[in-house]
Amino acid sequence: MSVASSNSMKTYPLTGGIYPPERKTLSNHTPIQPVPLAKHYIIPLQQSLGAPAKPCVTVGQKVLKGQLLATPNGLVSAAAHAPTSGTIQAIEARPYPHPSGEDSLAIVLDADGHDQWAELQPITNYQLLDKAELLERIRWAGISGLGGAGFPTAVKVASNQPIHTLIINGAECEPYITADDRLMRERADLLVQGIEILAHLIEPQQILLGIEDNKPEAIAAVRAAVAERPIQVVSFPTKYPSGGEKQLIQILLGQEVPHGQLPADIGVLCQNVGTAVAIAEAINQGKPLISRITTLTGDAFYSPTNVEALIGTPIEHLLNFAGLNQQRLHRLIMGGPMMGFTLLNTQAPVIKTTNCLLAATADELPAPAPAMPCIRCGDCAQVCPVSLLPQQLHFYALGNDHEQLQAHDLFDCIECGACAYVCPSSIPLVQYYRAAKAEIRDAERKLQKAEHARIRFEQRQERLRLEEERKEAERQARAERAAQARAASSKVAPTASQAPSTDHDEQLKRLKIEASMARVALTKAQKQLAEHGTEALQAQVQQLEQVASAAQAAYQQAAAKQPSAAPSSQSPSDAELKKAKIDVAMAKANLRKAERNQAPAEELVPLQQLLDQAEQALAALTSTSATTAKASITSQDDATLKKAKIDLAMAKANLRKAERANADQVTLDSLSQTLIAAEQQVKALTTTEATSQPKATNATTDALKKAKIEVAMTKANLRKAERAEADPAEIAGLQTLLNTAEAELKRHSAPVNTTPSADTASKPPAPDPLKQAKIALAMAKANLRKAERNQADAETLTQLQTELTQAERRLTELTP
Repeated sequence: MSVASSNSMKTYPLTGGIYPPERKTLSNHTPIQPVPLAKHYIIPLQQSLGAPAKPCVTVGQKVLKGQLLATPNGLVSAAAHAPTSGTIQAIEARPYPHPSGEDSLAIVLDADGHDQWAELQPITNYQLLDKAELLERIRWAGISGLGGAGFPTAVKVASNQPIHTLIINGAECEPYITADDRLMRERADLLVQGIEILAHLIEPQQILLGIEDNKPEAIAAVRAAVAERPIQVVSFPTKYPSGGEKQLIQILLGQEVPHGQLPADIGVLCQNVGTAVAIAEAINQGKPLISRITTLTGDAFYSPTNVEALIGTPIEHLLNFAGLNQQRLHRLIMGGPMMGFTLLNTQAPVIKTTNCLLAATADELPAPAPAMPCIRCGDCAQVCPVSLLPQQLHFYALGNDHEQLQAHDLFDCIECGACAYVCPSSIPLVQYYRAAKAEIRDAERKLQKAEHARIRFEQRQERLRLEEERKEAERQARAERAAQARAASSKVAPTASQAPSTDHDEQLKRLKIEASMARVALTKAQKQLAEHGTEALQAQVQQLEQVASAAQAAYQQAAAKQPSAAPSSQSPSDAELKKAKIDVAMAKANLRKAERNQAPAEELVPLQQLLDQAEQALAALTSTSATTAKASITSQDDATLKKAKIDLAMAKANLRKAERANADQVTLDSLSQTLIAAEQQVKALTTTEATSQPKATNATTDALKKAKIEVAMTKANLRKAERAEADPAEIAGLQTLLNTAEAELKRHSAPVNTTPSADTASKPPAPDPLKQAKIALAMAKANLRKAERNQADAETLTQLQTELTQAERRLTELTP
């Protein structure tokens, strides 16, 4: 690598550009001034591109100068440190220097005036340190770019792209600003140290330090500091905006960074001179980035100068230090006149990108003229440093045509303001571009969010589908295992009379279960298809329809071939009876579980059918067993009586279920009639059995047992009504029933002749008319109250009231 102490390197002309008044002599004639300590400092957590830092201190904590206040929060983030010693007053939203004027979360530090440093840890020989550890030192020192947007330096230096050229930017092309100029004049040795550290990290083939030729003192100072080192100091003609990163690469190398790419993609790394000095202080002296050189300039200042301002210093403190003339102040701008923005709140602090405070008078920066329509003169296109078409961008920005804006490379615009500077119609073009960029970024964020939500939804649907398939596979596996177990148990040598029938019944039952399960799976899939309507669900429904149809057809075909049941006098085995009871219990459990889960009717119907079939099978087996066991002492009427009792129990259960489900009155009436008919059938069969087989002693015992049960149930109902604070009339009716039941129990408990006469054995005791009247009155009252609670119609209420009146009249007539 050749050594260049003079400008012997060829430079290339900048595309476009303008020559605004420089006005740099206002502030570049005095050395960098220290600023007295302020009373308090505001350290924003967001001072660079990327995520804001994360506080690591608490309110009330005492800190020293240079102590870590906030850690990087992610890869693209920069740490923050205490600018002086003091106490943490608050961590809250405070004014922030930004065009939006919005507040930002910050750490507020009350200075104690001692300015006491924390313990520093300089590196004596960084060449012996691992590069990764060296980059970590730079990262935790909180260093970010001091000449542009403030990108974290450690992230930029750690690029995976091979770098052949390191460019140090000392152009400082913006009018009025002289911070880098004074820095290069006064701290050229630190600048060279920082460049050497960067060269050690990236090992470039050449190092170029570019400076505009309007800074001869800075050029001379840097060349003297470079001496024989392999660093080329290149001066080039002054032109705005030559200090832009891509523009400086074009000037020094004659290369253009392709659209959508970064300088690192073509092997170039650019760093500002202020950033290089901060790196040298962080590595060689152990100092974090807690201050920067800031230009205080403009005709509204009594003493324009450059100061070393601590990060977090209130801007008002700096204005007072430089002697601001409030009467002459027209606009206060952070940055230069071309790319800066108007500062609305002087309580905002200095941050790491604050390179200038311009206090301009009305003569320096007069109010812009009213914007006029574009005359298509093309001046803006001629001065654009990135060869865009500003007039077209303006046209598309007015129409919110985001597609065309991106097609015309809006995001290549560096917002230098050259187009607005030369516009004869005084159109604020840069403002339109900034607004359009913000709208496009916001639309892209919303689109990414919607796409992310869509992907999550589809992934969830896929998970649900796979889970349903897994459950279905498990159900089928369980059914197959059960079928295999049944087949294995049926391999015991069957008798000639029952083996074929048993095998066919097992096969028929298995096919019926499979058909029912297929219908349930199809119903669930159809519900999901109705809710979401995806192609995957449509295909799944079609497949399940085929499976369900095949299962139903197989079941119907097997049912058609079922042999007719032949009467058998052989009693069922204990295993068959036990299995039937287990089937009933499982069917009931499945049905109750589905009802608790509020399953749809199409799922409950197959389960109810399975339960009915299991109960019928159990009843048949029980009836057969009982008939066979008592064939010598019972007749065919026993089975009829048992069936009648089963019908009575089922009728009661159906009526209770309908009442819980709030069924309509027609359904309730029909079920009530069925229940009454079942009761009458049982009563008739019981009377017939008692007449045909009189057993005086057993009848007395049964009557006594029944009377005890009636007393116990009546007492329980009475206590329940008393606890629920029921109607006094209802309680009185229950008390009457209890008295009657107790009297009946007393009558049956009295000693009786175990050898009854023919009249006693053949004739039941005559019913007590008074007792029947009391029972009728209680029932009439209960029916009327139930109808009133259910808000029955007026006709029903009138009929029940009439029945109650008749019952009261009947009881009055019979009461002595």
